[in-house]
Amino acid sequence: MSSRTAPEVSAAFAQATKALRDVRLRPEIHLEEIPAPARIAPHSLALSGEVVQAGSDEALANGRFVVLYDPASPAAWEGPWRVVTFARAALEAELGAEPLLGEVGWSWLTDAIHDSGAGYRALGGTVTRVVSESFGGLSEREPDVELEIRASWSPSGPELGEHLQIWSELLCTVAGLPPLPEGVTALPSQRR
Repeated sequence: MSSRTAPEVSAAFAQATKALRDVRLRPEIHLEEIPAPARIAPHSLALSGEVVQAGSDEALANGRFVVLYDPASPAAWEGPWRVVTFARAALEAELGAEPLLGEVGWSWLTDAIHDSGAGYRALGGTVTRVVSESFGGLSEREPDVELEIRASWSPSGPELGEHLQIWSELLCTVAGLPPLPEGVTALPSQRR
C-alpha cells in the first residue's frame, strides 16, 4: 500500500499523463482523448487513435491507448501503472488463412517494446483475426479480413511517453506503413 497522500497521487498521475500530451507522433496518427474507464483504477486516461492515409481521410487502422494508475499496485499488474492497448486494421484477404498471422501480429508488438528499451512487466494479450465471407446477393464481394491486437503491460515507472510511442508504432505497422528511422519525419505523399 502506498503511503502517498491523495493530492500527491493525483499530482503524480497528472504529471505522467501531461507527458503523454507532449509526445510527438507520426503525422499519419490522429489522436483524441476519450472517456476513460472509471471502475478499473482510481486514475485513468484514454486516447483513441487512427492512422490516416496521407492526403486523404481514409483510416488505415484504429485503436485505443489507456493508462491506468492505482497506487495500491494490484498484484496482477506488478506495479501501480498499467497500459491497455488495442489496434485494429483490415488486411488483404489472402492473409486470413495464414497460419502464423497471430504470431506475426504479436511479434509486431513485442518487437516494438524490445526495440524501444522501455521498462515493462506483466505483458499479456491476444491477436484475433476476423474473416467475413459474403453469400447470396453479396457473394461477389471478396472476403474481409481484420486483425485485432489487444495487449496490456505495466510500465516500470511513470515515464509513459515511450509506451505511447510503442503503441503508435504497432498501430502504424498494422496499418501497413513502413517504419521510420529515428529522427526522420514522414512527408505527405502526393495523390496521383
